[in-house]
Amino acid sequence: MIDPRLLRTYLAVCLEASISGAARRLNISQPSVSVAIAQLERSLKMTLFARGRQGITLTPAGEALKRRAEMMEVLLADAEQAVALAGAGVRGPLRIGGTPGALVSLVPGAIARIERGDHMALSVIERPDAQLTDLLRRGEIEVAVVTTGIETPPPDIDEWSIACDPFSLIVGRLHDGLGSSVSLADVADLGWVLPRAAGAFHRQIDALFLAAEMAVPADVIRCDSLLTVKAIVQQGRRVTVLPRGVVEPEVHSGLLRAIPIEGVPITRSIGIRTLRGRQLTQLGQEFFTAITAK
Repeated sequence: MIDPRLLRTYLAVCLEASISGAARRLNISQPSVSVAIAQLERSLKMTLFARGRQGITLTPAGEALKRRAEMMEVLLADAEQAVALAGAGVRGPLRIGGTPGALVSLVPGAIARIERGDHMALSVIERPDAQLTDLLRRGEIEVAVVTTGIETPPPDIDEWSIACDPFSLIVGRLHDGLGSSVSLADVADLGWVLPRAAGAFHRQIDALFLAAEMAVPADVIRCDSLLTVKAIVQQGRRVTVLPRGVVEPEVHSGLLRAIPIEGVPITRSIGIRTLRGRQLTQLGQEFFTAITAK
């Protein structure tokens, strides 16, 4: 069994990219760090990194161990926080990550279903798809709420699709003259706002124009903030394409209109991802049950 103290020393070396940096970080001597790393390598019968002028370079075994060391660090911090919260009568902690559109479509309802009138410690963060996978692997989030069905998840990630939502043309009040449905060709010459960041959501929108056999419009503002995209469309003449569920509150209040797109049967599938083999916390399991029951 690996000594957790050696693992923490190893993580410090990885984070600082040097023995000397790790020694300063841990406030111990360089020889102590070197001895700890040598002991760890002997225990594992593996070389974890190579030293060079530019610092250290992790071997494949070293990379694998670094990920586990990061998970251990998060787990220890979680344990301390969970005990403190339990003592105060608070459920948690639970950290959820997700892409903006998926979060707004699924998370509010799931949270409403796990509310019991008591206190809970729950954090929600927005990140791109690739970053969410890394956060799951490091244990920094328990659940990722994402667009699903675009590509096969990595072998260490489990994925569940929960809901499907067709893309619609989203317009503000200045486009009240548009009909009850449109083709993309009908509105190609309008000003547009489209997502800037790479990811599954961006690829789906590109596929939308490809299916309509037309190029992405030239007059386009690229924006990676969903809130800003909706505000630009609401207050001006620009339009966008989004899943209907992403703008449901604004549509319900009359601030935006979602117009079905003719001849383009592309829908967004959304759901969750978790790290395979990781047991969810009690609050994490409650959230999982609530969101998959949608």
